[in-house]
Amino acid sequence: MDTMLLSIATESFPRGITHYLVGGLFVGLSIAVFYLGTGIIAGNSTFLETTLSYVSDLPRFQRKKYVDSRDWRVVFALSIVAGAALYGLVLTPGIFVTDVQWWRLLGGGVLVGVGTRLGKGCTAGHGVSGIASLSRTSFVNVGLFVGVAIVTALAVAALGVNP
Repeated sequence: MDTMLLSIATESFPRGITHYLVGGLFVGLSIAVFYLGTGIIAGNSTFLETTLSYVSDLPRFQRKKYVDSRDWRVVFALSIVAGAALYGLVLTPGIFVTDVQWWRLLGGGVLVGVGTRLGKGCTAGHGVSGIASLSRTSFVNVGLFVGVAIVTALAVAALGVNP
């Protein structure tokens, strides 16, 4: 049984699991520190709306909750990008290259954006912070995220679509 699990893990993660484990620990630690320091559940799904409050006079974007939180949300979003860039530059030198077409990346990004607004949160907000705080809404949303991802992956594989 142990040999079979090791074989599955080796096939599923050919580069090992250490970097996933370390990354997950850093994500969990940073969200815990963020919550303990501010009392705010970390998530980034409202980043666009809070950022638009800098440049748009529309009442939707000028809500007090957006204006009051926009500065730290920009720093939070930039720190995610900076952390990924630092990891890439230090631990995996070289330029990141993908075989996925630009239009698929763009379409996926749009769908993720729509999904985070419909689900009232992102995978970090629901999947890490929400689950950790035992939020029923987060448990439901994470189940939906995972379920839709599985169905989508199976459908794409059944259609024979490759990157």
